[in-house]
Amino acid sequence: MTWLIQAAAILGVCSAVADVRRRSIPNWLTASGVVAGLAGNSVAAGWLGLALATAGAAVGFVLLLPLQMKGTMGGGDVKLMAAFGALLGPAGILLTGLLAAVAGGVWTALWLVLRPRSRAVPYAPAIVLGAWLSCLGGRAIGGA
Repeated sequence: MTWLIQAAAILGVCSAVADVRRRSIPNWLTASGVVAGLAGNSVAAGWLGLALATAGAAVGFVLLLPLQMKGTMGGGDVKLMAAFGALLGPAGILLTGLLAAVAGGVWTALWLVLRPRSRAVPYAPAIVLGAWLSCLGGRAIGGA
């Protein structure tokens, strides 16, 4: 198991559990994911790895920022996408966004059936599933 898969697994499990339990993803967790992505990709691929990790974090952040600004997405979800972007790079985070949108539709429907009075749906599990599928499919900076 590569460092990338390990980091994505730890980040994913911790953030999904936190979001489902408290409807909040801690800043220290998302910041740790960004640092792991920047540092790990720098070590693995040098300056190019750092550049791609930085670009991935920016793309991940920008993907969900409009939804957060409209009030339909939490800030933790935006920062989680940035953290996965730093791990996966721009191509990986774009695929993650697409997969998370599909998973999010299914997750939201299931959540609302199980908890019909819920006002908010924790979206981290959908983001995590999208990121894991992207990572396992080899859409990461180093090809996972």
